[in-house]
Amino acid sequence: MCAKLEKQDTDKITYEGLLQGNKDWVAETLKEDPTFFARLSAGQAPPVLWIGCSDSRVPANQITNTMPGDIFVHRNIANVVTHTDMNLLSVLDYSVNVLKVKHIIVCGHYGCGGVNAALGDKQVGLIDNWLRNIKDVIRMHDREMQTIKDPVKRSNRLVELNAIEGAANVMSTSIVQNAWASGQELAVHAWVYSLETGLIKDLQVSASGPEDISPVFKMQAQK
Repeated sequence: MCAKLEKQDTDKITYEGLLQGNKDWVAETLKEDPTFFARLSAGQAPPVLWIGCSDSRVPANQITNTMPGDIFVHRNIANVVTHTDMNLLSVLDYSVNVLKVKHIIVCGHYGCGGVNAALGDKQVGLIDNWLRNIKDVIRMHDREMQTIKDPVKRSNRLVELNAIEGAANVMSTSIVQNAWASGQELAVHAWVYSLETGLIKDLQVSASGPEDISPVFKMQAQK
């Protein structure tokens, strides 16, 4: 797979071309593995839930070298995790309680347009209300952010903090806490992907039990 698409290459992508690309992919896949789709259609049991950014340059399977069926994916602008997002909570609940995933990864990426927009004061549109969640991250880490003067480093650090806070928000949900209380094997992690190098940075923020979360968010187990 090409690492970078030039503008003239993306201009050649057409509606019909997408359908033909699908046919070509199916033919090539069946050539390599005649039973691939039969096995894929039998069901899914992915061990990982990926909460990432909607950015088209950050596809979970490709950058982790995994196959369809390996990762359950939820994506939104700037990989925001908030307790009022019923879409995300529904995905999280299904992943934990039905699919029984073992790892939940919140992955941001350097150069994130949503993060950069949150750092500014220009109105973009409806998304400004969504980006308020990232501005809250800035407020929570205001002292550190104020010390970073370089705009690129400031953006990169906010990308990291946004992923860290997102992972913390996942950990504090009743969904994850109830899973831990029942003894379910489940870990939550924060990562950042670099578009420039293709490498993932583990932010070393992981939790595998209620002892790893802030006491203010701990809940009593359901009886």
